[in-house]
Amino acid sequence: MKKIEAIIRKSKFDDVKEALHQVGVNFFSYWDVTGLGNEQQGHVYRGVTYSTADIQRRYLSIIVSDSFAEKAVEAILDAAATGTVGDGKIFVSPVEEAYRIRTRENGETSLN
Repeated sequence: MKKIEAIIRKSKFDDVKEALHQVGVNFFSYWDVTGLGNEQQGHVYRGVTYSTADIQRRYLSIIVSDSFAEKAVEAILDAAATGTVGDGKIFVSPVEEAYRIRTRENGETSLN
């Protein structure tokens, strides 16, 4: 199993959610987060410079089977990309075990 963690623009969340549903990912958790980005300059809007140091983003946490991880990552990459600085990051890491509390199922069967 794999854990996919994605930090995306809040404005792209609905697109990413729909893309994940289309490839069969029907359960994941998400949070609104604030982080620091690499961009050091501010943006000017109507003559006022706004700091881009603190960036509002959405953090997604998804657990999928090993064979499904690539599909899920591709769905996020396609749906979240704008082609500009600040599109986000995706991290993939192994998951040793998962359990469904209600039935005590474990492994990949607990993900369905």
